[in-house]
Amino acid sequence: MITQAEDQYRPPTPMGLREYLPKDWLFPIALALFVAIIVWFSRSIHDFLMPNSATLMVPTFVGQTLTDATTEAYRFGLRTKVVARQISDRFPKGVVLGQEPSPGSRVREGRQISLVVSNGVQIYSMPDLRYQTLREAGLDLSHLRLQLGKLKTVDSDVVPANHVIDQDPAPLTSVRQGTQVNLTISRGGSVQIRLPDLTNQDIDAARAQAGREHIQLGQIVWMPLGPGGPAHGRVVRQAPSAGSKVDPYEPVSLEVSAGPRESGYVLRQVHLLASVPADQTPDKPLHVQVIVTDVTGKYNLYDGYAQPGQKMDFNVSALGTSVVDMFVNNALIAESRLGHEPPNAYEHPKSNASPQPSAVPSP
Repeated sequence: MITQAEDQYRPPTPMGLREYLPKDWLFPIALALFVAIIVWFSRSIHDFLMPNSATLMVPTFVGQTLTDATTEAYRFGLRTKVVARQISDRFPKGVVLGQEPSPGSRVREGRQISLVVSNGVQIYSMPDLRYQTLREAGLDLSHLRLQLGKLKTVDSDVVPANHVIDQDPAPLTSVRQGTQVNLTISRGGSVQIRLPDLTNQDIDAARAQAGREHIQLGQIVWMPLGPGGPAHGRVVRQAPSAGSKVDPYEPVSLEVSAGPRESGYVLRQVHLLASVPADQTPDKPLHVQVIVTDVTGKYNLYDGYAQPGQKMDFNVSALGTSVVDMFVNNALIAESRLGHEPPNAYEHPKSNASPQPSAVPSP
């Protein structure tokens, strides 16, 4: 017989964790777990950045060659990496001048050591900047990592405006990378010159007058004008013509009679300014040849060595159709045609007299 009390009996339900723990404990436990994780992570970072006394002590690599420093680092169980190269007048090229971490620091095995290696002191041959524009001079200085220093501007009757007159240090002197170069720049002539009449006078007198009046003479052409021509050395033509206004540095060309008894070829006298090109190795001299070819054949105007960027002045005398070739290390780098005459341009005039031998006297 089942009673009413038995009919109402139910088995007990297991108690959950939340019923065993008071609600006020949940937050402290979660906080403790979070703090433990933070402490563990901080300890790992500390061990990595600040190793304990059981790790390696970084040796001194400064003053060693890069090869020796790399070898020693490997022996200590460290790695090296070159992070920069710097110019130094204290450490020779290829020698370590700085490191990170510094000597005496404690690091773990396998740690990378950053090295700064010296490039030594780089010495250059000072380029010749004369007669260049200021922009061209600046580009040359930048190419050699030289610094543009003070600029001085002066009047000049020889060098065009905004061109270099002089420089300090002087051309071809030895300079270090980073050296400041001071330039003297032309602002041009103070006034223009009205050209006098240089014709109908002897070439020597014309040269003297040009010198007194600061006139720059350019090409002088000796013309064979035949039996009816003016006397030898007489100026027959000038360009620009008399009365023209020119800058003091603008050249004036003259045509001069070779004499009434001369015919044949034209003799030209030219002043040339040649520039040796810059090379990949600016401190290495270059073999330079300047060869003149005219109706008499070929001859060496210059055969020797010059520094890259060096400027060379030549006074050239050439007869008839003529060309000047410039070779650097046996390679043709420039050609300048001084004059061109068609075949049979000059013939002996018809005369009952016996023809005179073709010759042009030297000026």
